[in-house]
Amino acid sequence: MRILFVFIVPLFVSGTVLPALAQDQATPPAETAPPAATPPEATPPPPAPTKQGRLDQLFADLKRERNEKAAERIAGRIWNEWNQSGSASIDLMMQWAQKAMEDQKFDVALDFLDQVVTLQPDYAEGWNRRATVHFMMKNYGKSMADIDRTLQLEPRHFGALSGLAQIMAETGHKQSALEAWQKVLAIYPMMRSAQNQVSTLSEELAGEGI
Repeated sequence: MRILFVFIVPLFVSGTVLPALAQDQATPPAETAPPAATPPEATPPPPAPTKQGRLDQLFADLKRERNEKAAERIAGRIWNEWNQSGSASIDLMMQWAQKAMEDQKFDVALDFLDQVVTLQPDYAEGWNRRATVHFMMKNYGKSMADIDRTLQLEPRHFGALSGLAQIMAETGHKQSALEAWQKVLAIYPMMRSAQNQVSTLSEELAGEGI
């Protein structure tokens, strides 16, 4: 914390020297008022937390939370942060892509998302959304490439890790799927779907003698 120092400037008062014969009639000098204290500087407000700072705090809260509903609310706030690209045009294209996905117009969604990742390649959610479209089209190789890029930008992206786990499971790689779900739980311990998948896959692998 910055320490504020208050400086008080002494006041020097010069008096007039009177002749010796006039001293008896001289008016006593007025009392000098004490110097006014300099008001302390106002403490500036703390800087607003950055997006990264907000995310760090939310992830710390998510890891500690043991109430499922409360954890879901924290996860929702994380998604809200992820969805904010900082660009109105990018946000608009993301909305158009989402609408196209809901209408199952995957080629249209990809057109928008291709533009998003080209214009803002450091925006993790653009890559994750495109990975989701490729997953829905069963383009697993392309989806995994976009998941990898998402995780390079945001290693805590439990959505991307969940997508990776699903691809591994659908392609018969149960051990890799289990490991991906375990990474999800290390970030988001109260995710019910991840808990269920870890339990199911662990039992299946134990039954297979792996």
